[in-house]
Amino acid sequence: MQNKEFVPIDEFSDMWDVLTQEERMYLRENTKIHHFKKNQIIYCEGEEPSHLICLIKGKVKIYKEGTGGRNQIVMMIKPKESFAYRAFLAEERYMTNAATVEATSAYFVPLKVIYEMICSNNKLAFTFIKILSKELGKAHNRTVNLTQKHIRGRLAEAIVNLVEHYGFDDDGVTINICLSREDLANISNMTTANAIRTLSSFVSEGMLSVKGRHISVLDYEKLLKISKIG
Repeated sequence: MQNKEFVPIDEFSDMWDVLTQEERMYLRENTKIHHFKKNQIIYCEGEEPSHLICLIKGKVKIYKEGTGGRNQIVMMIKPKESFAYRAFLAEERYMTNAATVEATSAYFVPLKVIYEMICSNNKLAFTFIKILSKELGKAHNRTVNLTQKHIRGRLAEAIVNLVEHYGFDDDGVTINICLSREDLANISNMTTANAIRTLSSFVSEGMLSVKGRHISVLDYEKLLKISKIG
């Protein structure tokens, strides 16, 4: 059941600005809201894509299962961002998994509805092309960085990206997301042990303060410099 506190999806995300009034109504009529608990799976690798998902609140990680029980987090999703549709447009099954990082709510739109609107609205089709092109560019940069940077540079870059993506809490220094050491390692393409050691070195150097899963950035410029040097 939809919660009245949430605004309609076409008013929530800018990607629907190109829709006609009739298309907006069609989108609203076919959108449902789903709620998830922390660490709940949203979809799994190998499943058939069925819905475009637009995050209302909460945080989601997109990850690929690796060998030896290690996962690689390929993307973090924040509110107003949409995901889970690439495989459908490519006529593939899901190549990744999606799970919540915290309690999450999201709009679900059947992909057949998205397909119909893309076919009838060239501006919407271009919107999807633009979004996917930007994501491809980010993926290329990320691939190079994860394979060429040392572990300090990789972890620093991961933390900088979290700051840019989620921002800070009201105190202005604590990153607005709580991740386990394992998730930090999975974002940075390193072992959990290396992530813990590197995080501790950043703390001892005065760049960060860590309390449980809360990370506060004390010297952003120094962290940014390390992330670029690698």
